[in-house]
Amino acid sequence: MVEAVQDAGVVVTGAGGGIGAALARRFAAEGARVVVNDLDADRARAVAEEIGGIAVPGDASAIVAEAREALGGTVDVYCANAGLGSGGTEAAPEEVWANAWDVNVMAHVRAAHALIPAWLERGSGRFVSTVSAAGLLSMIGAAPYSVTKHGAYAFAEWLSLTYRHRGLKVHAICPQGVRTDMLTAAGSAGELVLAPTAVAPEAVADALFEGIAEDRFLILPHPEVAAYYQARAADPDRWMTNMNHLQQKWEADA
Repeated sequence: MVEAVQDAGVVVTGAGGGIGAALARRFAAEGARVVVNDLDADRARAVAEEIGGIAVPGDASAIVAEAREALGGTVDVYCANAGLGSGGTEAAPEEVWANAWDVNVMAHVRAAHALIPAWLERGSGRFVSTVSAAGLLSMIGAAPYSVTKHGAYAFAEWLSLTYRHRGLKVHAICPQGVRTDMLTAAGSAGELVLAPTAVAPEAVADALFEGIAEDRFLILPHPEVAAYYQARAADPDRWMTNMNHLQQKWEADA
């Protein structure tokens, strides 16, 4: 058991399935009191009933106050997990770009805005951002997703460097493929890049809890991502060339 989350008031957004449901189950198993959020009210209620949690359906951008009340007035851990896996190029409709930005980045910003004053006042709080390896490395065929996940990572990083001396703990989860509906929706690009090494959602929850126990910011369910990230930083042109080769292979296969 991870002592830091026992009896903690935890909110998990996008928890009707996939990574979010796995996180909600793991927090409950570790002794936390869990609010399960999802746009799909039936799925949120099903997971909440399963784990003995509390369902608070709705837009992840606007549920902090209701979740806080449901937890008796205090949120100790907030998992900004809800996300959109929006594909497309620069030519994707502006609505697609706007929705990806709103869900993948601004929902995190709004939640932090609502949570941080109380956390700073008491000197503790934990913000968990489900980002993606795409936020570190990019992803072919998915410009809105890649760009906004870079933004989500940057925001989590900013929160950590700004508030860690005031008791705020931040974790950025950056998996590659995870066997969820989002991977299925990624289509042929996901099949080429992500499916071969895809892990179960429970493996992501395991990685997070290892990171919490070790007080680590960057959570990598696929450890090899660390080497990719280092290679990208050390030689950006070589990295771009290799990624372009992957792009060409995808185009040829298509």
